Amino acid sequence: MSSIRTSFDAAGQVVVVTGGANGIGAALARAVGAAGGKAVVFDVEHSADLDGAPGIEQVTVDVSDREAVFAAVELVVARHGHIDGLVAGAAIQPRTKVADMPGEEWRRVLAVNLDGVVWACQAVLPGMTARRTGSIVVFTSGLAHMGRAEAAAYAASKGALISFAKSLAAEVADHRVRVNVLAPGVVDTPQFQAANPTGGEREHWARTTGIGTPEDVVGPLLFLLSDAATMTGSQLSRDRAYPKE
Repeated sequence: MSSIRTSFDAAGQVVVVTGGANGIGAALARAVGAAGGKAVVFDVEHSADLDGAPGIEQVTVDVSDREAVFAAVELVVARHGHIDGLVAGAAIQPRTKVADMPGEEWRRVLAVNLDGVVWACQAVLPGMTARRTGSIVVFTSGLAHMGRAEAAAYAASKGALISFAKSLAAEVADHRVRVNVLAPGVVDTPQFQAANPTGGEREHWARTTGIGTPEDVVGPLLFLLSDAATMTGSQLSRDRAYPKE
């Protein structure tokens, strides 16, 4: 991973990261800034940890609000002239059994996890297709394929995103805009901790897949954002955390 991060030159690049106030998105934003680019974080929260970090801007926006997303993208373009990359990582993962799930919770999960990606893609695509360049990375999850008790809404949204991204990739390939999917694997983020509150659950993931850090996902993301990723409509999966020793 270190060699990829070292060689990634983001000078002049503008990357929008949804859900970037913490976790993987925040790690990516720091890496883009450190590589000379501009990372613009869209999140409902403002992260004090990112204040003052080189190359990072924060815009408070709820990605489920289509008008707010379009306004935020217009703001970025007005400030920087263009958007080169979009990493759509904003998501929520409540733990509720299907039989007990309120309709409002189901709709909220899909509004953030699925609609939020659609709105962000719609907002950045006109600029990317006009410039005939751009990379979009959509986050999915291994739960899209294997499911999990009390995570049906989250798993369903992540499964839908795979089909959405592959379909969008086919639509914009002729415009030289790439759309790929990343399953980051089990990563120790605030969302992971909230979705796995017990020691037993965390021990299960540590034993079966290993638990990575947000920084572990930066290398694959930088690759997919870069011109080195000469592919579209593909899914890259980190199925197991790579041991550091």
